[in-house]
Amino acid sequence: MLREPLPYLRRFPNTEGYYGRFGGNHYPREVWPALEELESAYRALRDSSDFQLALEKVRIGLQGRPTPIHFLENTTMEVGGARIFVKREDLNHTGAHKINHCVGFALLARQMGKRKLIAETGAGQHGVALATAAAYFGLECEVHMGATDIEKQSSNVGRMRLLGARVVAATAGQSALKEASDSAFHAYVEQREHALYAIGSAIGPHPFPMIVRDFQSVVGQEARRQYLSLTGGVLPNHVVACLAGGSNAMGIYSGFLDDPEVRLHAVEPLGNSGQPGQHAATLSFGSPGTLHGAQSVVLQQEDGAPAQVSSVASGLVYPGVGPEIAMLHDLGRIDVTAISDEEVIGTFFRMSRFEGIIPALESCHALAFAIKLATRSPSTEGILVNLSGRGDKDVDYVLSNYAVEFGQSPKATVRR
Repeated sequence: MLREPLPYLRRFPNTEGYYGRFGGNHYPREVWPALEELESAYRALRDSSDFQLALEKVRIGLQGRPTPIHFLENTTMEVGGARIFVKREDLNHTGAHKINHCVGFALLARQMGKRKLIAETGAGQHGVALATAAAYFGLECEVHMGATDIEKQSSNVGRMRLLGARVVAATAGQSALKEASDSAFHAYVEQREHALYAIGSAIGPHPFPMIVRDFQSVVGQEARRQYLSLTGGVLPNHVVACLAGGSNAMGIYSGFLDDPEVRLHAVEPLGNSGQPGQHAATLSFGSPGTLHGAQSVVLQQEDGAPAQVSSVASGLVYPGVGPEIAMLHDLGRIDVTAISDEEVIGTFFRMSRFEGIIPALESCHALAFAIKLATRSPSTEGILVNLSGRGDKDVDYVLSNYAVEFGQSPKATVRR
């Protein structure tokens, strides 16, 4: 008798932490015992009813889950074509999906007897979420952030400090997310006996991509149930997420990976152009390489060093993707596109003025593509977008730099 295949989330990664040819543990050997301790603790707690009940309590009480699915009626009517729905992760406490895995890491740290959380952040949403989780669970918190992003996202820096976190400026290189990740890793190596690295995305060495994906899978699980309820049992034709490391993408994809009829779309930052150094579209232009302890796809210079990257969205300024995303792309399970800064800013104004939603610039990548996709899809189809964060953090930056150019004509950026 043939057995039913295991659900996707139980098949990957393999026992060595690989997703196909990607993943593994390529951190220095001195850190391996700490990673093995983390994997052992996580696997023991993952199926524990007490751990899951404690996590559910925090998700409901602190986070405000479940987050709803919302039909973008105004946008759908205006552009025509397929119906556009959004999963409102921006309505989480702290304003983004990041808190989904931050509360998980904080609960895990407490169970492991660690007293401190260390992490990196780009746009600051992960840093705020981690500082919030640390405050809730009575843990110390240290957040590493690029000096460029500290200046650009000053409101989130203030929130982190208000919540009790120590914010450390990363000043090397581009002073952005990649450098913040380097800085956080070195701090973790030094403090690993009493601290847990609560990595900010589905990146890094095993077991981090698996843990982040599992904690973020609540997004996809909720979204699948909610969408089926809204549509009378019909699945979406398309699921769309912006992409850098992959936490929000893997979160919503997790609900649909066992449904081959649902097309998954990853939307990367094209920046100002497709020229080297002016974008962060890793799957579009990258090649296999190793970054932050895992084999994956990386934007690289000729000597193999990570390339400079650019995007109007700080949270997407990263020269790689998580190993599981790389595998899914390898398998043809993910369709990839890239959206320019110009389209992103136009979508920011459009959503604000015509839907009453101010989305994060990161999320605007996914929304901009979904609008374009809707115009070339029949009205019988449905598109589900992970609206991964709110744009309060981006308002001052956008109005200071783009109000004159875009403020009066957001519709002009929609390309039919």
